[in-house]
Amino acid sequence: MKTPRVKKLRVLALMHPSLLPPETLDGLSEKEAYAIKTEYDIVTTLRGLGHEVQVLGVQDELMPIRSAVTDWKPQIVFNLLEEFHGIAEFDQHVVGLLELLRVCYTGCNPRGLVLARGKALSKKLVTYHRIRVPTFTVFPRGHRARPPRGLRFPLIVKSLTEESSLGISQASIVDTPEKLEERVAFIHKSINTDAIAEQYIEGREIYVGAIGNKRVQVLPIWELEFSNLAPGSAAIATARVKHNPDYQLKHGIKQHPAKNLDAALERQIVRTSRRIFKILELDGYARIDYRLASDGTLYFLEANPNPEIAEIEEFASAAKAAGIAYPSLVQKIVTLGLSRGLGS
Repeated sequence: MKTPRVKKLRVLALMHPSLLPPETLDGLSEKEAYAIKTEYDIVTTLRGLGHEVQVLGVQDELMPIRSAVTDWKPQIVFNLLEEFHGIAEFDQHVVGLLELLRVCYTGCNPRGLVLARGKALSKKLVTYHRIRVPTFTVFPRGHRARPPRGLRFPLIVKSLTEESSLGISQASIVDTPEKLEERVAFIHKSINTDAIAEQYIEGREIYVGAIGNKRVQVLPIWELEFSNLAPGSAAIATARVKHNPDYQLKHGIKQHPAKNLDAALERQIVRTSRRIFKILELDGYARIDYRLASDGTLYFLEANPNPEIAEIEEFASAAKAAGIAYPSLVQKIVTLGLSRGLGS
């Protein structure tokens, strides 16, 4: 596949300081290279496309962003931040600053980040539009977990706002009030967020990537397969499933195109994903997560704006299956950011 011919741009890439990529991966361990794979892939691909890239580590200071924008005058900011000051919900404020500075940026707008970040809020919004979600309830910090009527066990307990499966393990699935209270307390104390407990749907883990602003392209439907789980383990995307290559290899965990979906169900998934993208006011690129029950019922779990876009991960893999090579995907994300017209 040919590298797309593009106009050379000044690109400011924002990321956490601990993830600043080196010029080469030579000398890094497999674990070290895996930790920075997204940042390395994006920076090297942008440079390979001919863009001039300046990398900026951002943790808890906004002034370096403003100084870089004022002094270097990037034509676009490639936003790889997932938090600010260690708080996931603050990523929308960084994007808000970029809008106030009138500089173009990649990925999702602040409104979409707010609507999608709160798992309960996003579920309420899509439910209003008659999209099925698991029954759920929220347990704010400082409150004990008392299961309300209508919420049946087993349940899965998660952080209300964190992504990347933070805080999710096999212990997240609970089947008694006592275990529910214990797991909610764990989320409150260890993750320091409110907790959400939702009906656990036995079934398949389905991911659907979407890319676009006003016109949305839905990528091929992807699936997380569990072929060698330990007896009694549930097929859920825990932190180890998502981020531990050794664990993935040991337990036969693979991401690939979803198999054995009939045409009507495929159309439903594509149509629903496009609707959710618009309901939650997402733009740029996002991934919609579902559980597909054994009876064919589709349940919306959550939307992930600005998902993982390393070349080996599911979003880029699905794009490749749609005929979009990785350099073209990165350039498309840049082009979508430029189309907002924020630049002076």
